[in-house]
Amino acid sequence: MKLKPGVVFNHIYLDRIHILMSVRNTKVLLEYFKILDVHEKRTLNDVQFYHFLHHITDLSNFQIMYVFDMFDWKGNGEIGFEEFYMLVAIIIANKDCIEKQFLYRHSRPIFDLFDIDGGRTISVAEFCASGFLFNMKERAYLQLFQEYAGTGDEHLTYNEFRLFILACVDKHESLTDEKRKFLKKQPKKLSDVYGF
Repeated sequence: MKLKPGVVFNHIYLDRIHILMSVRNTKVLLEYFKILDVHEKRTLNDVQFYHFLHHITDLSNFQIMYVFDMFDWKGNGEIGFEEFYMLVAIIIANKDCIEKQFLYRHSRPIFDLFDIDGGRTISVAEFCASGFLFNMKERAYLQLFQEYAGTGDEHLTYNEFRLFILACVDKHESLTDEKRKFLKKQPKKLSDVYGF
């Protein structure tokens, strides 16, 4: 999931320690939410939510409606400010490339978000269906998921999910280090080598 350029959320950042928005940014987000809430019900319906996400992200129509269903915690067809805050925090974490740290810091609410059927476990299908929120599309993450499903039935309990998140953070950091080393080994431009 990528944030489109020119959107106000490109100028909002999460605290690097707690991976939360500052009070000032939360106030900005609340005002933005109030602007979107044209019916003044303190909620967003599916149409408002769809147009909001369609305007700011690259998600497909299906993904947007899936995200709406995930964040409709009360099942009443509306998204309140708490859910909106969580969604925007995930979007900003993706923008800042700290989505794995966000997963680690907020593992319980994310576990509940991924646990679509409410069975207190996350299946491979639930993980694959929800992983796009955190750019977890690679097969390596799916293999890690299967390794950490200790119950043997390819379901993660909350404790296994926390361990899985730690492994994801480690894998992300090692991939980032490998990428940096690779880029350092790349030949320089001819103008740098020959001085012209």
